[in-house]
Amino acid sequence: MIIIVYGTKEFEKSYITKNYKIIMRALVYDEYTTDDDFSKILKIKNLPEPKPRPDEVVFKVMAAGLNYDDIWGMRGKPLAIPLPHISGTDASGIVTAVGDDVKNIKVGDRVVSHGNMSCRVCKRCTSGREYDCKKRTIWGFETGPLWGGYCEYTHLPEVNVLKIPDGVSYDEAAAASMTILTSWHMLVGRAKIQPGQLVLIMGGSSGIGTFGIQIAKLFGCTVIATASPEKLDKCLELGADYAVDHRKDDWHKEVRSIAKKIVKPFGDVPGVDVIFEHIGGSHWNKELTLLNYGGTIITTGATTGYMAKTDLRHIFFKGLNILGSTQGTRSELEECFYWISKGKIKSIIDSVYTLENAVEAHNKMLNGKGLFGKILIKPNLDQ
Repeated sequence: MIIIVYGTKEFEKSYITKNYKIIMRALVYDEYTTDDDFSKILKIKNLPEPKPRPDEVVFKVMAAGLNYDDIWGMRGKPLAIPLPHISGTDASGIVTAVGDDVKNIKVGDRVVSHGNMSCRVCKRCTSGREYDCKKRTIWGFETGPLWGGYCEYTHLPEVNVLKIPDGVSYDEAAAASMTILTSWHMLVGRAKIQPGQLVLIMGGSSGIGTFGIQIAKLFGCTVIATASPEKLDKCLELGADYAVDHRKDDWHKEVRSIAKKIVKPFGDVPGVDVIFEHIGGSHWNKELTLLNYGGTIITTGATTGYMAKTDLRHIFFKGLNILGSTQGTRSELEECFYWISKGKIKSIIDSVYTLENAVEAHNKMLNGKGLFGKILIKPNLDQ
């Protein structure tokens, strides 16, 4: 057993001796924030570099994408994640070591994380519903202590990494990972979008929103995207057919006006068929008023809050479908990267930061001002 002096605290972990050796840099916090001042808790620490367990690979992190669960983790709400903590669910890099039981990954392979960790043997996992596994955890959020992507080297089970296709960069892979998987599972896996449908992408400038626009267009849908006014043109450039300022009180009236003008095939009634929702309480009830008869709203996350008032009349009179969604499956992620490799979907990267600038990066994500697409952290910008 060794004792690592960690800031002003000491902690003991017998596994460290077995699984770690050379020193690396990592972005760490060992307490929660009470005021969203991340500079008080985020510190760069020197930690032992991981060694692979039998079923694991170790890779040098080339890029990692920020997610809003980083904020939740640092707040300790809604989940008190393990401390001390390294965040980072979406990471890409080059494999430097593999465990004895690893079969399909070798040193030198370029890989990207699949952050949805499940048991792989229960009935839900074996029926293709690994996202519903009772033992499911999100790597870099719920895992720990000290197990995430914001560091120079990290480790994952072989089943939780994918080889990056040729022609896809480390940055593009890290900006996709869990983000495109979330969007794909929402629209394709759960809502099962079809050509000709009218799809409303709420928050089209966010990471999942930018992928949502592209996925809906890939499937032949007409897309209305919402965003703040300075980001509307970028949503249109990405492929949205219409863009609406969702900061206006009457944003929903503009969406309804657009929907009425769009001619549906086979004489179907005009209206929104599918709503891609992750904003939460502030827009929820207005969204329900926009759905066509038999329409679907698919929701994940809630950046403006979890509590939402619902007028049930919209649901039972129009036969609406309300679906929840989290992450998708490994096979869905492979399908996503196939389309990225073919140039049909692209990662939208807003900005790139180093570990030293992580506080600034997280503040930008929290505030959202001017943000369009994903923010990346790279342990070394020259990589």
